[in-house]
Amino acid sequence: MHLAHQRGPLHDLPDTPQAYDAVLADVVEQALARLTPEGNLEHPDCVDDIGDTSLGITSLLALAWQRTKDPRLPEAVRRSLAFHLRERVYVDDNPGYPNLRARNSRLPYARYTLATGAHPIGDWPSTVWALLQAVNVLDAADGLVDAEQRTRLLELAHGYWHWLTEATFFNPQEAGNQAIGCVVGGLMLAGHLPPEEGEPVRARALELYADEIRAHRVRDRGALLPPEHGGAYDNNYGPISLSFLAQAHRVSGEEIFAEDGDVLARYIDARLTSGGFDNGGPRYSEQHSAFESVLGLRYFGARIGSDLGRYRGDSRWARHAAKADGGVDGHFAWMLVWQIQDPTRWHREPSTATARHQLRAGTVSVAFDDRMTPAVVEAGGTYCLPAAVNRQHGFGPVTDGFLLCRPMGEVRVRDVRADGLTAKLVTKPVVGRDHVLRHVRSLYVTDGTLLWTTVAVERLDGTPYLLAGLPYAEDDGDRVRRTAHAPVSSAGTLRLTHPDAQGPEHFDARAELTQEQAAFALAEDPRGYGNPDQGWRHLVSSTALEAGPIQDAPDDLHVFVVRYGSEEPFTVSVERGGEGLTVRTDAFTAVIGDLAGDAHAEPELTLRR
Repeated sequence: MHLAHQRGPLHDLPDTPQAYDAVLADVVEQALARLTPEGNLEHPDCVDDIGDTSLGITSLLALAWQRTKDPRLPEAVRRSLAFHLRERVYVDDNPGYPNLRARNSRLPYARYTLATGAHPIGDWPSTVWALLQAVNVLDAADGLVDAEQRTRLLELAHGYWHWLTEATFFNPQEAGNQAIGCVVGGLMLAGHLPPEEGEPVRARALELYADEIRAHRVRDRGALLPPEHGGAYDNNYGPISLSFLAQAHRVSGEEIFAEDGDVLARYIDARLTSGGFDNGGPRYSEQHSAFESVLGLRYFGARIGSDLGRYRGDSRWARHAAKADGGVDGHFAWMLVWQIQDPTRWHREPSTATARHQLRAGTVSVAFDDRMTPAVVEAGGTYCLPAAVNRQHGFGPVTDGFLLCRPMGEVRVRDVRADGLTAKLVTKPVVGRDHVLRHVRSLYVTDGTLLWTTVAVERLDGTPYLLAGLPYAEDDGDRVRRTAHAPVSSAGTLRLTHPDAQGPEHFDARAELTQEQAAFALAEDPRGYGNPDQGWRHLVSSTALEAGPIQDAPDDLHVFVVRYGSEEPFTVSVERGGEGLTVRTDAFTAVIGDLAGDAHAEPELTLRR
């Protein structure tokens, strides 16, 4: 089975002006065929996220008219705009909406669903989306709509802004992408208002960003990030936030958006595998955005000099939102407008900068979590996630059912590149159930095709093994396929185990079940509202690669050596000498300095072919 949402890298899509003209031409033909006598451009199957969608198609038609002057479009734009102004503007409070600060304000808003009281919780983001669609139409209004319609649309957009920032609590879902989108709407709206009205809107937008978004950033993997649905980052919404930061910088010129976007972009770069796979987040663990992410990944990929476009998006939404029949939907239409308007092109080369939470070379990558434990290991086109044993998750030595990977003190990292090899040494103090402090030294070395992992720890009791990952997914052309196998070999014994127990707390990789589905099954709230990352933390056991220690290690150490990307046997020797611990394979020799480290107590590492 394939993962549903992770498909081809986003930078594989042509982004030339000619390619975008072809996209707009297709949208135009669909829209003109769909346009009802009343002027409605909504997809017939649209129920949720509907309140702004006809206006979104209108904005795409307006952009197409700007580029082509197609004589069929002015009448379609005017009719569809009249429909929105007449049928999709609500001023009576939606019964059950919980986030109002002022009752009966009579300010306009957009509905998530049209039925009164049916699902009011989504009205805040739907109104942000409607504001953004409106300002895009205003951007293209000159010569296209008459003065009366333009005035009514501008008043509506201004009313949306007041409803979002005065009649309701700001950002009630704690969703960074929605909140930054609202700020963008204010910044764009300000340019259409007279200065005496526009300047207060611009100032308020910047104030909201500083006080309600930036001041509440959450730290993860060394970066301060806009919070997303209560978490630091979501692999669906995070890149969408990056797109909003790109547009905020484009329209305002304020460096704060560029600086924060650079931070988020480098964070995404570090957690993203070479093949573009990623998972995790407080809402949609494996659901990936597509065209909604292009602007941010492209804009900031160019700024930081990295190939962020390797991010695997959902190609069913490659250019615009679409329903099951493939028909265009106006949801998030502003992102297509903005990416067409932005001249930035994809940066396609990996960054040469060293990142603490990433090891990457060629087709091999390791993304590390906050504890410098691998979050994803990629080699041989296969992705391994942290395995679970006795409710503990990670990669590391296991003794008597206890996983030694949670640091009890400072984690030290040393990066080295030499002779075409890339290596990272991670040293972390850990404490076992016996309360003895041990130092786990993990060395990751890659030649761009294979990854060698060497883990050394003071000798353990019993029969220890290295928890070496949960084989989870593999590349399959432009798709990602579930798997229960990984090309891995070990210098010691190696076994692939599966849970004996049944139930959602035990993840068997052989089952036709995704990590996202399993995580939501364990989450405390319903799918779409719960936190799958928290749910996944309830996992008791999983399929796991378990590697035994090598035979000829120093007497006081247990040493484990695993190679990802190949199942061929290999040999290794580990010896202690005057310089430290020497690891020799047929591909490299590495010397890990003793625990005292250099003059600053940092771990020492030398590497050669």
